[in-house]
Amino acid sequence: MALTIDITEAPIDADFQKQRLANPQAGALVTFEGWVRNHNEGRSVAALAYECYEALARSEGLQVLQETAQRYALLDAACIHRVGPLEIGEMAVWVGVVAPHREAAFMGCKAIIDQIKVRLPIWKQEWYTDGSVAWVNCRQCARHHHDDHHHHHPQKDPVYVPSA
Repeated sequence: MALTIDITEAPIDADFQKQRLANPQAGALVTFEGWVRNHNEGRSVAALAYECYEALARSEGLQVLQETAQRYALLDAACIHRVGPLEIGEMAVWVGVVAPHREAAFMGCKAIIDQIKVRLPIWKQEWYTDGSVAWVNCRQCARHHHDDHHHHHPQKDPVYVPSA
């Protein structure tokens, strides 16, 4: 297992990342791609930028991958997060997980992206088509589902126990 967390300004090559995770013991590969969309919370978005505290993001990201790999019996996992300016349609984050069984891969992939959004010191600034700019998705807001500006506390995922 070679758990990988990367912070980069370069575009993410999802095909290359999937090839890196190839493993003959794996029965499943699950990936997540987060793209820059042209709207957020009712506002028209022109572009955005991510900033991060890279050393802490890397160490905390690796901790997330290690915890998730252990919890779901993953064979390997990787996460790449972009920083700097991004245009509409660009991939901002990629997560890939391989596991012996599909359920573990699905649950592990979801757990990783959920924890990355909450625990890593990565901040997003959006530029809107009306000319305004705002920092969005504060860490406190990211911890909760957002519905009409009321925080709801999601239930924790169940621990995965592989079948024999």
